[in-house]
Amino acid sequence: MRTETDHLPERQQRELERVRDILLEEFDKAISTATKPHRRGGKVLKIVLFGSYARGDWVDEPANGYQSDFDLLIVVSHEDLTDIAGYWYIAEDRIARDAAIGRPVNIIVHSLDEVNRGLVRGEYFWTDIARDGVLLYELPCHPLATPKPLTAADAHRMASEYFGEWLESANRFFVNAQENIERGWSKEAAFLLHQAAERLYICFLLVRTLYFPRSHNIKFLRSLAEDKEPRLVDAWPRETKADRARFERLKRAYVEARYSASYAITAEDLDALAASVARLRDIVAAVCAERLAELKAAAEK
Repeated sequence: MRTETDHLPERQQRELERVRDILLEEFDKAISTATKPHRRGGKVLKIVLFGSYARGDWVDEPANGYQSDFDLLIVVSHEDLTDIAGYWYIAEDRIARDAAIGRPVNIIVHSLDEVNRGLVRGEYFWTDIARDGVLLYELPCHPLATPKPLTAADAHRMASEYFGEWLESANRFFVNAQENIERGWSKEAAFLLHQAAERLYICFLLVRTLYFPRSHNIKFLRSLAEDKEPRLVDAWPRETKADRARFERLKRAYVEARYSASYAITAEDLDALAASVARLRDIVAAVCAERLAELKAAAEK
């Protein structure tokens, strides 16, 4: 795995250094009050940049509503340390508010055992990171497992099962959302549209990579999915401030539409969001069908 970021502009290199330093600093603070030995003695073993900034095909057009995110994998010494709320929330908040960091930052946190199990199983998400990732930090003597190839037959079987389960689930939430829109139940409709979009991204990620992160943040899921398949970008208009605000309102619906008295969304916004979710569903169904056909053809060779 590479260790240099010199393929990036100097500004992005400085931003990544700042992100790395905040993550390590806040993790040290978070474990300082732990009582269990494996938590108090917990370690960050690796911080790995993956996705478009690792590969070199990022997009940086914030004025047009599209800017690639920094995607980071944090590898820790114990599964308990992967809890975002317990160990990483303050770091995420600091990074989001830091004026020196000019683009969104997404983190996923896994134990070394989890990562190595995925590599041994040949799961595409992990083998892609092992191949393309860039180490921003590493504690010596904690190697990644050697990736093992997944058989085409197993990949097709797994992806087919994921596709059937998650597309059906997304469709159920979408139908329920439409019914709530018709009844004028705006908050419920917004939450259900969020859930439909979340499940569609999970469906795509599982079919394409056999992995999805434990997150309800559809902006993060969208970023990961669009990084793998640019055709998914077409689901969401983002040229205008109103377009981007609608997506943010949908993102917030997971919590606020259920628990906040101040959350509000118009019928016009709901109709526009429902149209985008419908487009997303059609694109996901099409690109997943293509992927399954590729896997089937490989399995039959």
